[in-house]
Amino acid sequence: MIYLGADHRGYHLKDKIKKWLSGLGFQVEDLGNYDYDEEDDYPDFARGVAERVSQNPQSDKGIVFCGSGVGVDIVANRFSGVRCGFVLNERQIEMAARDDQINMLAVATDFTPTEELQRAILTWLKTEANQAERYVRRIRKIDTIR
Repeated sequence: MIYLGADHRGYHLKDKIKKWLSGLGFQVEDLGNYDYDEEDDYPDFARGVAERVSQNPQSDKGIVFCGSGVGVDIVANRFSGVRCGFVLNERQIEMAARDDQINMLAVATDFTPTEELQRAILTWLKTEANQAERYVRRIRKIDTIR
C-alpha cells in the first residue's frame, strides 16, 4: 500500500500523483486533505501517513507533500520504523532507496515538477534494498534510535 497525505500547498500535486499511481496499478490510499483548505496544517497529514507506514514499515510506503517538503519530513521521521527521505532528484532517491531503505518520500511541491517527481517515485518503487552487511548494520542502528 502507498499512503498519501498533503496540506493545502501539496493538495493538487497529491491528487495528480494519486491518479497516476492508481492508473499504473498501485494500491493507493489518500489520507487527506480531501478538500483544499488554506488553513490546514501539514503535521496532521504527515502524521496520518507516518502512523500507517510505521504499522508495516517493511512493505507499506508513504508520500507526503507540503510546500518545502521539510516540515512533513520532520514529522514523518519521528515515527518508529519510518525512514522518510526528502526528494531532490531521481539519482538521490535511488541511492536513498537502495542504501537507506526509505519507506516514505517528502515532496517539496513548490520546487518539484510533476514529471520529475513521477520519475523519482518510479525509481524509488523499483529500487531493491542493498543487502550488503554494512547497509543492513546501519539500518539496524537507525531502528534502535527512539
